[in-house]
Amino acid sequence: MLTKLLLLAGCAGDLALHAETGYDAWLRYARLDAAAQRQYRETLPPVITTLSRAETAGAAQQELIRGVRGLLGYTLRVEERVSGEGAIVLGTLADLRQAAPQLAPAGGTGPEGYWLRTVTDRGAGYLVVTGDDARGVLYGAFALLRKISLREPVAGLDEKRAPAGSIRWLNLWDGLGRATARTVTQAPGPANQDFGPMGRTSVLWDNGHAREDLGPLNDYARLLASVGINGVAIGNVNADLRLMMPEYFPDLQRLGAVFRRWGIRMVLPVMFSAPKALGGLDTYDPLDPRVAAWWAAKADELYRAVPDLAGFVMKADSENQSGPSFYKRTIADAARPLARALQPHGGVLLYRAFVYSHTLDYNNLKDDRARAAWDNFHPLDGQFDANVVIQIKNGPIDFQVREPASPLFSGLRKSNQAIELQIFQEYMGQGRHLVSLVPWWKDTLDFDMRVDGRTSPVKEIVTGKVFGRPAGGFVGVTTTSMNGTWELSLFSQSNLYGFGRLAWDPDLSSLRILEEWTRQTFGNEPRVVETVTDMQLRSWRAYENYTGPLGLQSLTECCRWYGKEQGIGNHFGPSVEASERIGWGQWHRADAKGVGMDRTVATGTGYIGQYEPEAAKTFESLETCPDDLVLFLHHVPYTHRLHSGKSVIQSLYDAHYEGAEAAARYVRDWKSLEGLIDEHRYTAVLAMLEYQAGAAQEWRDSINSWFRKTSGIADERGRVGNYPGRVEAESMKLEGYTPVKTRWWETLSGETAVECAAQKCSASFRYNGAAGLHTLNVRYFDYPRGASRFRLLVAGQVVDEWTAHDSLPVRVPEPDGASSTRRVVSGILLRPGDEVRVEGVPEKPETAALDYVEITQ
Repeated sequence: MLTKLLLLAGCAGDLALHAETGYDAWLRYARLDAAAQRQYRETLPPVITTLSRAETAGAAQQELIRGVRGLLGYTLRVEERVSGEGAIVLGTLADLRQAAPQLAPAGGTGPEGYWLRTVTDRGAGYLVVTGDDARGVLYGAFALLRKISLREPVAGLDEKRAPAGSIRWLNLWDGLGRATARTVTQAPGPANQDFGPMGRTSVLWDNGHAREDLGPLNDYARLLASVGINGVAIGNVNADLRLMMPEYFPDLQRLGAVFRRWGIRMVLPVMFSAPKALGGLDTYDPLDPRVAAWWAAKADELYRAVPDLAGFVMKADSENQSGPSFYKRTIADAARPLARALQPHGGVLLYRAFVYSHTLDYNNLKDDRARAAWDNFHPLDGQFDANVVIQIKNGPIDFQVREPASPLFSGLRKSNQAIELQIFQEYMGQGRHLVSLVPWWKDTLDFDMRVDGRTSPVKEIVTGKVFGRPAGGFVGVTTTSMNGTWELSLFSQSNLYGFGRLAWDPDLSSLRILEEWTRQTFGNEPRVVETVTDMQLRSWRAYENYTGPLGLQSLTECCRWYGKEQGIGNHFGPSVEASERIGWGQWHRADAKGVGMDRTVATGTGYIGQYEPEAAKTFESLETCPDDLVLFLHHVPYTHRLHSGKSVIQSLYDAHYEGAEAAARYVRDWKSLEGLIDEHRYTAVLAMLEYQAGAAQEWRDSINSWFRKTSGIADERGRVGNYPGRVEAESMKLEGYTPVKTRWWETLSGETAVECAAQKCSASFRYNGAAGLHTLNVRYFDYPRGASRFRLLVAGQVVDEWTAHDSLPVRVPEPDGASSTRRVVSGILLRPGDEVRVEGVPEKPETAALDYVEITQ
C-alpha cells in the first residue's frame, strides 16, 4: 500500500509540471520565495507518518508530499511509525491514541472536523493532523497546505475546525449524453440541456456512459475535497432513468471509487415517476403500497452496488416534471416512500423546493411565482421524515442577479433544510463575464430573518442553529467543462472555491475568501493580490448595474416566442420584454407609466407577508424598503424618488453607465498586471475581460434604449440615444448588405442591423472628424454555428481581419443582444475624408451581420 501511495505521489508531482492553463486551479502549489521556504523548512518536520489505513488518509499523505514538494522544493520522507526524530503525523484521534498516545489531544473535533496541533515530545517536534474521522484528516491536510500557500505561520499550531453543516454537496448537472429508448426527458429549459453554453464536456460522462479515462474526475474530486465538499449528485436534476438501471451500476461503481478516495459520496438524481416509467407499475401514486415497495427494493439494489451512496435528490411538479399533484397528493406524501427506502441505509433525500407553475396568468395581478416555494412547502412543515432535507434556492425566483432571501428559510421550523446556491453562472454571464458570486451568496447568508424578533441569519437557519434541526447545509448547482479550466473561464473557478469555503464556514468574509483564492491561483505578489481581489469584490455590483438593478432581476432573454410556441431563451443576452406576458412568472411589469412587481400585502400579491413580521414591515413600506430591492417588491412610477434622491428612471440610466464603465475598467486593471502573471493565463483572462467590456456596453445601450422609449423620459445627462462617433451600419453605403430588424428591437443600435445574403458584402462611410490616432469599435454578430470572416479597411488599407467563431451561449441564429460582439481596433491614424470600410464574408447560418462602427480617440 505504501509503495502504491509513493508511486501515485510521484505521478502527481510530474503532472504538476505542465504549463499554466488553469487546470490545477487553486492547488497549483507554486514555489514560494526563498525566505518563505527557509521559514517553513525550519518549522516543518521533513518526515511524514500516516497511522490510518483509510483510503482518504492515504490521499492526505499523497497531497502533503505533493504540496510540500511544490511549495518548498523538497520531498517528505515517508516512515511507517512514529520515531523519536519528529514528523508530520496523520491519523484519526483513535489511531493516535492507539499508536502514539503521547501525541493525541484530549477531546474531539466533531464529524469531519480537523485538528492541527504542534506537539513536542522528548525534544522532537511533531505536527499532528488529526480528527474524529478520516475525512477530517484529509481536510486537515488541505488546510495545512492552504496555510503554507498563504504564507501563514504553522509554528505553535493548535487549530481545531469543524464544518458548519453536514451537507456540503454539489448538484453536478452533467447530462449523460447519448440517449436510449428508455431515457425519459420531460422538462424544458436550461437544466434539461445542462444549462451551459455549447462546447461543455462532462468530466463524468461520455457518449452515455462513465468516461473511459477517469483521471480528470480524480483531479476534479481532489479540488472539491480541498474545500470540504462531501457529496456530489452525478446527473441532471431532470433525472435520467438510466442511472437507476442495473446495466449502469458498473458506471456508478467506477465513479464512486474515484470520489471515495477524496471523501466524497455520490448522490443520485431520481425521477418521481420512476416506479411507472422504469419499474413497470401502472402507477407512481406515493400512497400505493406497491410504489413504496418498489422504491424500497430499488434502494436496496442501489446500495448493494454502491454501499456508501449518500442518497437521492428529487425535483417534482416543476417545469413539466411529474409529481404528486397528478394524484392530488402532497409533497410530504411524495417524499415519504423515498425517505423510508433510504432510511435503513442511512441515506438522505433532498427534495428541491423549486416547485412552481410555469403557466401563470400574466393578467392576474395576484399571480406570483415568488410565492410558490412558501405556498407549497410551509403548510407541510413537520410532516417530513427525519432524513428529508428541503433544498431551498437562495431567493424565491431563480438565481436572478438580486433577490431577497427566500421567506421559506424562516417558514420551515420543523423540517431540515439546505440552501441551494448556483455556482454555474446561468443568469450571471455564463462564465463569459467576471462575476464573483461570493458577495451575492454572503448577502443572502447574512440576511437576518428575525425569527420571533431575534437575530437569525439564514446561515444559522440552514446549519440548524436557529431551529435545532440535525441535518442541513449547502448545495451548489454547477456543471463541468473539460476545457482545461473546469469552467468556461479561470475566474469562474473562484465561485467553486468560494462555495466550498462558505459551506464549511459561512462566517468567512468575501474579502477573506477571494483573497485566499487569488493568492493560491496567482501567487502572493501584493499588486496582483490587491488588484485581482478588488476586481472580484466589485464584480457582482457591476454586473447588476449593467443588467438589472433595483431588483429588476436579470432582464435577460429568459424566454422566447417561436410563432405561437414559447421556448427557452439563452439566459445570456439583454431583453427587457422576454420575460413579460408569459407563464414563467419572471415578470417586472414595465410599461409606459412605471415598473416593478407589487408584492405588498396591502395592494399586491401578498408575497411580503410570508416574511417574519420585522422583515415584512421593512419590505412593505416604500419608506423603508431598500433601493436594491424596490422594484422586486413594489410597482412605482418612473419618477418615484429613491432613498438615494434619484428618480427610478435616472437611477436605471446611471447604473447601466456605471456598470459598463466598471467592466471597461477591468481591462485596464488587468493590463496593469502584464508581466506579473504567466502569459497563457494573462492572455486568456484579457480576452474574456475585453469581451465582457463590449457586452456590458451592449447591455447598457439595450436596456437604457428600451426604458427611454417606453417611459418617454430623457436621460438628464443626455447620454442615452446620443452616441458621438457611432455610425449605424444601415446608414452606410451598402454593397450586398440589407437592413434587418429583430423582435428584441432594443438590442440593435438604431433598432436595425444589416445582414449579408451574397457571397461577399461591404459597408462603408467617409470619416469627417479630426485627424489623429483613433480606436475603431466594430459591432458585429456571432451566431452559434458558422464562421463569417471580416476585414476592416481604412483608406484602402487593411488594418484588421478576423473570424466570427466564438462559442457564445446563443440559441437562435439572428442578430440580437446575445450574439452581439465587439471588435476593438486601436491606434489607427484617421484623416478627414478617409473611407472606413467593413467587408463581410458569411458562412451559413451566419450572415456576417453588422450593427455599427464607433470611433473614439
